[in-house]
Amino acid sequence: MRIFIVHAHPEPTSFNGAMTRTAVSTLTSAGHDVVVSDLYAMGFDPVSDRRNFVTVKDSLVLKQQAEEAFASERNGFVPELQAEMDKVAWCDTLVLQFPLWWMGLPAILKGWIDRIFAAGRAYGGGRMFDRGVFVGKRAMCSVTVGGHEAVYSEHGVYGRSVSSMLLPIHHGILAFTGFGVLEPFVVHAPARMSPEERQASLAEYGERLLSLEVAPTMSSLRMADYEGLVLKSASPLPFSGPPALRR
Repeated sequence: MRIFIVHAHPEPTSFNGAMTRTAVSTLTSAGHDVVVSDLYAMGFDPVSDRRNFVTVKDSLVLKQQAEEAFASERNGFVPELQAEMDKVAWCDTLVLQFPLWWMGLPAILKGWIDRIFAAGRAYGGGRMFDRGVFVGKRAMCSVTVGGHEAVYSEHGVYGRSVSSMLLPIHHGILAFTGFGVLEPFVVHAPARMSPEERQASLAEYGERLLSLEVAPTMSSLRMADYEGLVLKSASPLPFSGPPALRR
């Protein structure tokens, strides 16, 4: 199996760093091929605009989807983006490794998605969910959160679970582009753990990683159930997604 890990934490000695090192050693020892993009170490630029392209469709007005679709047809992405797109195309399983910040993705990882999951490459022309570009691939979020599990519930201070916080990622990004989404691996309050507890959590993570190929995926919608639904979008592009997408 080919696994692509996108790592988004600025500190190499963090628990996120330990999780990625555990993933690489565990998976390679089991005979899998592993590639890691360490976004902070790479100095990845999260800003998505004309810097994405070596091609230009409209030099006067930037319409991001239109430029992405145009670049997709002409191999018009800058080399650093094309390299990441190639890794996504190469992998069987994508692992997003990140800390949950402000109930969402770190900006650098959100920017990676904005730039890499481009119209024409990751979606478009009706290619979504079970008809998506990445059907047959799997994806999993591996996440650390600052608080204990009890605070992430309807009755906790955040008023919602980690799973509900991850819904926009699971459904609106990964499932939308066709990935079979695995249950996330969530570590609560690693900074408050003892060294022994951290080691036990890493061992548990290693066991989870060895099941990536066979673990059941979360339920996702079937486009056949929505054949009569007209997605009202102002965009005339054949690559347009849901109405709220990328405006």
